[in-house]
This record gives sequence, structure tokens and C-alpha cells, in this order.
Amino acid sequence: MALDVHGQFCKLLLEFFNIIFAMVGFGMVSLGLCGSQTCGFFNLDLNSQMLIIGVFAAGALMLLVAIVGHVGMYSESREALEIVSVLLVVLCAAEIGAGVLAFVNKDKVARSLSTLYKTVYMQYMNKRDQRQAIALHIFHYTLNCCGMGGMLEPFVRDTCPKKSEFWDVLNTSSCVTAISNLFDSNAPIVWGFFIGIAVLLIVACYLSHSILVNEDPRS
Repeated sequence: MALDVHGQFCKLLLEFFNIIFAMVGFGMVSLGLCGSQTCGFFNLDLNSQMLIIGVFAAGALMLLVAIVGHVGMYSESREALEIVSVLLVVLCAAEIGAGVLAFVNKDKVARSLSTLYKTVYMQYMNKRDQRQAIALHIFHYTLNCCGMGGMLEPFVRDTCPKKSEFWDVLNTSSCVTAISNLFDSNAPIVWGFFIGIAVLLIVACYLSHSILVNEDPRS
């Protein structure tokens, strides 16, 4: 399937999106595996288990999209590109659905994340295992928080963001508070994140479709 100039341009852009999807997908799969192994999956409550499963499944689907999309582009296989288009539509619908559920059930999601964080925190306190340290790093640097005590945190400060300014240290909150604020005062930002990802998926779906329909008539 030879492509015209527009099709070649779409192919180049889709490769860029595939790289993003592969990186995000790998990160989400790693986070899901890390969460299940670090916390002891069957020791968690049902909501936390569903959260980990959702992160892992979304990441695996993104990885699948990236792999099939890469194969489809370089082999210029119609079947592979059609599969990518279908997967992108499914992933986009799932992303919007997850965003709506997260927004509507923000209190429940916040409680689940808080429970997950407390579980990792207590296990790190008991075992000082590197896997828990990595999980705490992800929480602390993503939410810009520190442990259960914020600026007074005495036990896991080695996994917290390093701050030199006194005012920054003074404003460091506990991670339980940061998680609660994320889904309370910053709920529109969370919703916007899901919508932004969905828009990227729609653009990628359009690019995949464009490659299919922009075959060079001279071929």
C-alpha cells in the first residue's frame, strides 16, 4: 500500500504518538505491577484492587496499540491499521468513561488512593524494601508531598522531594491531604487530564484512518 504525501505525513505523526503511547503504557503497566507486588494485591480492599487492575489494563491496551500501530505502519498493512483504529476508539471510550467515573466518584477514588498510599507507607516502615521506596517516590514526587506528617515527617523523608527553601519546606503537606485535595479542589484538572488523553487518542485514530484512505493513486 503506497502512500501519497499526506499519508506519509500522517504516518510520521502516528509514529510520534506510538512512542508516547508506548512510554505511557509501559509506565502504567509497571505501576500496576509495582502496586500489586509492593502492597500485596490480595491484602488490599476491593476498591484499591480495582484501581490497580484498571491502571494495569489501560497500560496494557496502550502498549498493544503502540505495538500493532508500529507493525501496521511499517508493513503498511490495512488489517493492522484497522485493528489500531478499533483499539483507539475502545481506549478513547474507556478513557472518557474512567474520567466521568473518577469525577463522579471522586471521594471514593480519593479514599482508595489514600488506602493504597497508607498500605505502601506502613509496609516500607516495616520492611524498608526497595519496591516500596520506588512506589513512595512516585507518590511523593507526583503529588509534591511527604509521608503522613508533611514537613514534620520523620520516617520516610529519604523518599520525599528535596527542598532547600524554608517556605517550600513549610508548605509541604502530607500525602493523604494532597490526595484529598487532588480530587477536591483540583477535580477539574483531573477531569481535564482524562479529556486531554482522549483528545490525543482521537487524533491518533484520525491519523490511522488517514493512512488507510490516502493511498497513492499511482501505485
